[in-house]
Amino acid sequence: MTSGTAFVLGGGGHRGAYEVGMLKALTHAGIGADIVLGTSIGAINGALYAADPSIGGIAHLEQVWRDLEFGDLFPGGLWGRARTAIRERTYLHANDHLRSWLGEHLGHGHIEDLPTRFQCVAARIEDSSEHWFTEGALVDAVLASSAVPGLLPPVEIDGMHYIDGGVVNSIPLSRALDLGARTVFVLHVGHIDDELAVPTKPWDVGVVAFEIARRHRFASDLAGLPDDVTVHVLPTGAAVGRYNDPAKLRYDNLADAEQQITTSFRAAKDYLVRM
Repeated sequence: MTSGTAFVLGGGGHRGAYEVGMLKALTHAGIGADIVLGTSIGAINGALYAADPSIGGIAHLEQVWRDLEFGDLFPGGLWGRARTAIRERTYLHANDHLRSWLGEHLGHGHIEDLPTRFQCVAARIEDSSEHWFTEGALVDAVLASSAVPGLLPPVEIDGMHYIDGGVVNSIPLSRALDLGARTVFVLHVGHIDDELAVPTKPWDVGVVAFEIARRHRFASDLAGLPDDVTVHVLPTGAAVGRYNDPAKLRYDNLADAEQQITTSFRAAKDYLVRM
């Protein structure tokens, strides 16, 4: 059990830059975390924050996102994806470059050695469970939490196989409550309030199903809050737009990272001043 303040960082792929702006606003406001909980891209951002939660650390994280290019993590282009899909049949990208990138920025230490307490979640295939990594190799855990089905292969750890944590807990508020946090800041990438519509296009089907799953759990967690817990859902500051906009579904588009960081930093900063 713990007490105090938790930062909860949700999944959202290339839109994870919004979380960086929120972390920057929190840090500049002098608000730190006793524990950081992450899912998928939130696990990556959360681990980088937990490794160095200082102003300098946030500046480094911001620069990492500004400099990041899709090919750094997933080289090979369209033909490379096609060759991998044909060869492997269940995913489009190998994860070796992502693993190397994580090692470069996180080192090769263990979760329990981070300056700020950190945990991340993945879905374990063999027993259909929500698994929280609380110790062990940091890069392995974050890679498992980020293994998007169909895009990346499952990650094997100690004979078990793990896929993206968003499958079981996309915005892991419940974990913060289970650990006894009394103040929780939720950092997300948007699209948790806009109305869904009945699918009319092939790509809408999976998007709508996933949105229902992740929003339902988060809404249920919010509805069941104990009286002595305060939750702050930080704003992205971005225009909502449509959850199924094809442009927003392009996971290989990192061109908007700088704008996302700036927008969410301003919105979160304003929220924290009024808090």
